[in-house]
Amino acid sequence: MPIWKQLLLIGILAAIGYGGYEGYQRYFASGETAAATSGRADRPTPIEITTAEVRTLARTVEAVGTTRARQSVDIVPEADGRIVELAISSGAMVEKGAVLVRLDDDIARADLAEAEARLKERRQALERARQLRLSNAVAEATLEEAEARLAEAEAQLDRAARRLQERTIRAPFRGVVGLTNIDPGARVVQGTTITRLDDLSAVEVEFGLPEALFAQVSHDQPLTATTVAFPDEVFHGKIEAVDNRIDPVSRSFRTRAIIPNPEGTLPAGMFMSLELTLSQNERVVIPEEALVFQAAQTYVFVVENGTAKRVVVRTGLRRDGMVAILEGVDEGSTIVLRGLQSLRDGSPVEIIGQNGDSADVAADNATEGDNT
Repeated sequence: MPIWKQLLLIGILAAIGYGGYEGYQRYFASGETAAATSGRADRPTPIEITTAEVRTLARTVEAVGTTRARQSVDIVPEADGRIVELAISSGAMVEKGAVLVRLDDDIARADLAEAEARLKERRQALERARQLRLSNAVAEATLEEAEARLAEAEAQLDRAARRLQERTIRAPFRGVVGLTNIDPGARVVQGTTITRLDDLSAVEVEFGLPEALFAQVSHDQPLTATTVAFPDEVFHGKIEAVDNRIDPVSRSFRTRAIIPNPEGTLPAGMFMSLELTLSQNERVVIPEEALVFQAAQTYVFVVENGTAKRVVVRTGLRRDGMVAILEGVDEGSTIVLRGLQSLRDGSPVEIIGQNGDSADVAADNATEGDNT
C-alpha cells in the first residue's frame, strides 16, 4: 500500500477516535458531573458559629523602663569622727527622724558647755553695763560693746549646738535602709557614704514614647506594669509627668509613671515592661479566624435562615484574638467561625457547634472532599 494511503488511513482513524471522545465528554460525562455537583450543592455544609458581641477594647502602647525610689539619699556624715552607734539593719524600714548613726561627741558637748558659759557671762556683763549706764558711770560705747559681745556669744552657742547635732545622723524621711560596709568603731570622714535610704512606698518609672503619641498621653493616665521577677503579678500605676521636650535625635519624649508600692515589693533599679492605655471604646467584635480575605476585600459569612450570606466588613483594632468590626455586622449576628473552606454565598449550612471543638468541622470537610 502506498505511503500516502497509509497516512490517510491513520488520519481517518484519529479523527474518528477524537470525535468519539468529544461525544462522550459532551453527552455522558457532563451529565454525571452536573449530577454530582447538584448533589453537593444540595448538601448542607457543616459549620461552627459564633455570635458578634460588644466588648470594651483598649488601645494600648508598650514601653520599658527601670524603677526608681520615690526618694533616695546617701547617708553621709557632715563631720569627721568615730562611730559609737550604728542603728542600721539592711532592708529594715525606719521612720522619719530615727537615729541611724552616732559619732563620738565628747568634744562637741564640751564646746557646747563652753559656749553656754560664755553666753551667760556676756549676758551678765551686758546687764551690769546697762545699770552703770543709767547712772552715767560708763560711756554709751561700753554698752554697745557689751551688746555686740553678747550677740557673738549667742552665735558661738548656735555653732556649737549645730556641731553637736551633726554628730548624730537621722533619717530624713520614712524609708528602707540599704546595705552598709561600715562597722561600729570605724572612723569616718565628712562625705563618707555609710548606707542608702530609699522611700519605696511608691516607685517611679521613666520611659520613652514616640512623638506621634505626644497628644495622646496625659497626667493620671492609667497603665500596667510587669516584671520577670514577679511573673504572676500585675502592678497598676498612672502617668505622673510628661516631658515638655521631644528628643530631636530619637524623636521620642520622656514620660514618668508612678506605681504604688505599699508592701515594698518592687525595689529600685528593677527592669519593667509597661502597657499604657491610650483609649477605650465599645465595639462589636468577632474572632479573627472568622474573617475571609480575598483580593482587597475582607468579609465574613453570616447565617440567615439556614444559609450562609457573604457580608463585606471593615475591621478595626485587634486584641487577644478578637477583631473590632466597624461596618457590616451588628451585635448578635450569627457568624460562621469554622467550616469556611467549602462555603459559598447562599450555601445551605448545618450548625454543628458554637465556639466548640473544630475537629468535628474539619472531619466533616475532609469527608466531603473524599466524596467529591
